[in-house]
Amino acid sequence: MSITARLDAATASALARAMGGADAPSKLASALHYAVTPGGARIRPTILLSVAMACGDDRPRLSDAAAVALELIHCASLVHDDLPCFDDADLRRGKATVHKAYSEPLAVLTGDSLIVLAFDVLAEAAGSDASRALKMIRVLSQRTGMPFGICAGQGWESEAQVNLSAYHRAKTGALFIAATQMGALAAGQDAEQWEELGARIGEAFQVADDLRDALYDAETLGKPAGQDAAHNRPNAVTQMGVQGAIRHLKDILGGAIASIPACPGEAMLADMVRRYAERMTPVAPAMNQAEARR
Repeated sequence: MSITARLDAATASALARAMGGADAPSKLASALHYAVTPGGARIRPTILLSVAMACGDDRPRLSDAAAVALELIHCASLVHDDLPCFDDADLRRGKATVHKAYSEPLAVLTGDSLIVLAFDVLAEAAGSDASRALKMIRVLSQRTGMPFGICAGQGWESEAQVNLSAYHRAKTGALFIAATQMGALAAGQDAEQWEELGARIGEAFQVADDLRDALYDAETLGKPAGQDAAHNRPNAVTQMGVQGAIRHLKDILGGAIASIPACPGEAMLADMVRRYAERMTPVAPAMNQAEARR
């Protein structure tokens, strides 16, 4: 079964359980489904499953649960990020944000429910290997809350002085670190050696996101553009300029490939990082053109 098919099936199962039946509030149930489907690029769970497969993937049910849990946390963070108290965004993934489509109170409850559901999914799958599941719950909690998770990343935006590296590592890198570490744990491998790969991929995607926010319009992005400037947020383009950010991104991606731990699927993971660099960042074509002009 392909990674996409595995994610589709596991996500549908988790949502069906969370949405309940006639005794559950129908609007909130609908909002949960709306926030998660159709999925975006699902980069984080894809990386998680790719790492698990590279390490043997001997507990695929546990790997699938981990991937869905990670994506649910990511979706919850998007719902909360879009709220009026943060980005006050009208669009996400090309459609109205949850608080615009359903109401602000339901958006708050949707994000909260998705976070709880993520850990419920992992707990439910623990029967296949409780020790591995517990370690993954620990990683996911650390990369969601304070002091190293996405909540910390959002918190940096309220500080007068911002450490850009720490901000990027928490806001974006945290869930990529969770992806590589949880993928390794799901396959029975040590998590620590996979942290650097996740951190580097996360930093690369944050720099790429900064570039997209600065260079692209809302129609292209499927969400509001120019948000970093509008909210006076720290940004790689502001600090380094466009070309400096492009060079920095290229360096990060090179380091990411070099940091992949030795495993049976090492070459496959290197190819995955290269594909994402080309497909998901706005600068890969620009880099190729620049190199062609030299």
